[in-house]
Amino acid sequence: MAPSLPRTVRAVDTAQLLDLAQEAAMHGFSQRLPVDWLREHLAADATHYLFPTLVQRLTHRPEIPLQWRCQQLLTVSTGEQIWGLLDVLPDTFDKIPETLDTASKKDIVNRIEQAMKVRKWMERTAADAGSLGPAQPAGQSEEMTSI
Repeated sequence: MAPSLPRTVRAVDTAQLLDLAQEAAMHGFSQRLPVDWLREHLAADATHYLFPTLVQRLTHRPEIPLQWRCQQLLTVSTGEQIWGLLDVLPDTFDKIPETLDTASKKDIVNRIEQAMKVRKWMERTAADAGSLGPAQPAGQSEEMTSI
């Protein structure tokens, strides 16, 4: 039986988030931002948040393990918080310590719902810089970034 999706929020630092993204890349999970992109754009000393919202099982690709699709609240180098997605193994998620109280979790979920999506932030950042950058990072599907 598959583990049930936890209804919680977990906090991770930038190094932990990079490790999670690396693990997602190693498994070929579809919802992840490239580690190099994260390394370039995340605030180095920030706390980021993961909120599992979907059990992802690829029945057409049985070699891919079950994962939890998490909404992420990422703090980028500009200090802004942006929304992304990350597929995480259940056992990996369970190893992240529970450090937030109920009020903090509710606040974070509300901030996730209001946050600018990664793609929109990248488009705005590219426009602010006066150059055209890629509209979305590799691995982040058009469909999911528009949710």
